[in-house]
Amino acid sequence: MLILRGFLNLVGVLFAVFGVYSLTSPLVMTSGLGLDASGPHASFELRGIYGGVSLGAAALCFLGSFQLRYARPALWFLVAYMGGYIFGRGYALIADGAPEPYFWSFIAFEVLVLAGAVAILIHQRDRLIAG
Repeated sequence: MLILRGFLNLVGVLFAVFGVYSLTSPLVMTSGLGLDASGPHASFELRGIYGGVSLGAAALCFLGSFQLRYARPALWFLVAYMGGYIFGRGYALIADGAPEPYFWSFIAFEVLVLAGAVAILIHQRDRLIAG
């Protein structure tokens, strides 16, 4: 259970930091990535998508870490969420070509979180079902 809780807490902290940064400084965040987003509509969307969703993901990770009955849903959420990102980025690689080197860190994060969630679901399956 230590690995499960450590994983969910680490991922929760990373989502929380990114969520707070995206919520409070969405245009700074996108300009740092070389994305051209401006105006109140861009801020509105970025605060919701990157800020709010990331904070919701952090909350679910923390809940799963502290209450075992929510660990399995938190892990499945990470599988679906990171899997969706990886699918989209895979399509983008085919459609648009390779991104700037900085974006590979996002891909690495998504792959590692997906792999970690799947590994924990497989290796702690009996404990998670019983919890």
